[in-house]
Amino acid sequence: MTDKTAYLKLNQISEVHEKSVFLKDVAEVYCDDKVTLNRLNALKIKIIHQEKNKRYVESVLDVIQKIHEMDASIQVTNLGEVDFIIDYQKTKTPRLAWAWAKTIFVCLLCFCGAAFAIMTFNNDASVSDVFQEIYRLVLGPEAENCTILELSYSVGLAVGVILFFNHFCVWKLNTDPTPLEVEMRLYEDNISKTLIQNKGRKESGIDVH
Repeated sequence: MTDKTAYLKLNQISEVHEKSVFLKDVAEVYCDDKVTLNRLNALKIKIIHQEKNKRYVESVLDVIQKIHEMDASIQVTNLGEVDFIIDYQKTKTPRLAWAWAKTIFVCLLCFCGAAFAIMTFNNDASVSDVFQEIYRLVLGPEAENCTILELSYSVGLAVGVILFFNHFCVWKLNTDPTPLEVEMRLYEDNISKTLIQNKGRKESGIDVH
């Protein structure tokens, strides 16, 4: 039995729309033997059973194990990620009207937000004065009490914070990690790197106190 060498370059994250995930969907594969290359590309590495959109974290060791189960003579060399993500997204029917509506809404939102930011900046960040001036220009008389502008501003601010942090009580709006989770993972990575670097520097007599 002749040994064959296969080179894998796994992507960090791959979006798939089918429940049967093949090796070609998540990695670039190279092998001198064309028959082996075709078999590797057609190798099924995961079957997604859930119906909802979700991200799955997988390991290259599981991929190598499946390759060896298919053909034990294949020598695998990994040139990509050690851990990778399969992002399963259900196939959606394209809706051009809805896409255009969202685009127009975002454009209007950005325009109004930029205009409001410029007005508050030029008015020394006095939001209440800007609201009073907008109310007078649109409706005519000056408002004495709270208006619809202050109410919508307060509600919009709360909704914006919830949408940005992607978390409300025990519910999450989507499968993406929240900004707090991202910062915590970055903090943990920095701690791990610092501990490793400190150990090496202390052993060599070079350290920062």
